[in-house]
Amino acid sequence: MTRAPEDFLSVLNARSQEIFRRLVERYLDTGVPVGSRDLSRLLQVELSPASVRNVMADLEDLGLIAAPHTSAGRAPTQQGLRFFVDSMLEVGAVDEDHRSQISRQIEGTAGRGKIEDLLSEASSLLSGLSQGAGVVIATKADMVLKHIEFVRLDATRAMAILVGQDGQVENRILDLPPGFTASALQQASNYLAHYVVGRTLAEARRVLNERRAEQRAELDELTQKLVDAGIATLSEPGGNGSPTVIVRGRGNLINDTMASDELLRMRQLFDELESKDGLLELLGDAERGQGVRIFIGSENKLFSLSGSSVILSPYKDANDRVVGVLGVIGPTRLNYARIVPVVDYTANVISQMMARGRPKA
Repeated sequence: MTRAPEDFLSVLNARSQEIFRRLVERYLDTGVPVGSRDLSRLLQVELSPASVRNVMADLEDLGLIAAPHTSAGRAPTQQGLRFFVDSMLEVGAVDEDHRSQISRQIEGTAGRGKIEDLLSEASSLLSGLSQGAGVVIATKADMVLKHIEFVRLDATRAMAILVGQDGQVENRILDLPPGFTASALQQASNYLAHYVVGRTLAEARRVLNERRAEQRAELDELTQKLVDAGIATLSEPGGNGSPTVIVRGRGNLINDTMASDELLRMRQLFDELESKDGLLELLGDAERGQGVRIFIGSENKLFSLSGSSVILSPYKDANDRVVGVLGVIGPTRLNYARIVPVVDYTANVISQMMARGRPKA
């Protein structure tokens, strides 16, 4: 049964908390189970290895630490890591060198104007700084319209051409009302352009629907029908609505020393990321949560099979709307204190870049 952090705080005295904290920090630093003799040297107060062993036995009874194999040392359990992260983790600021590197590389990529390049650079940066895998999961972007027009294809059909501020172009076919003239086609294009340019598709639909009464007074019947058809066109999903996932640094998580079952689990994780299973739920968690989220081991079903830890932070668009998450996938012995602020800072820089590139409607 999983216990809340406050439960452990209530049963552990100051000495037990200090021994547990030192054990976890040593394990995260080395990846090696920690013995009582090593721990006694790390403590600020003088304590014999025998006394440390007694405390470690209590910590093991609580399920916070365990012996991963026949070694005399102990390592934190998943429950122990969660307790450490929630109650003892001391997170500082990103050091100036890393801040400069993140800002410089992302701002340099932002100058090229493609969001995909920006997100790919963020994923690569996080991989390099963490020695894990950098991951970015992005929602299907709601296009911010730069231009819209109708082009007649034949007597009964026209093409609606939608151009986004990021250069994305979508073409959609719609039926023309009988007797529709070229001037009415132009009038409908001009009317829609006046209200939709600079807005997302969702915002454009809302504004046009709110103006239906005014439309009937301003437009003749045929033009009104095409405007209605245009509004319906804006409601159609363009392209694949599933999230985009970018993973860089896979090789950091796969090495020649891994056991065959560990290698298989890690490859299955990457296959699940590629298939996008569970990503929408993860994005939903990001929208509901605030700031950096840390998933350890089996706490998130998408990553549970691999036994990885995942540190994620949401990033936002110019309208302060969560449009994706980015972060780091790594072993459970990640350096949480160093990586958490790096992920948070990178998400903030990406949000700033997206705000500059996509002004509010």
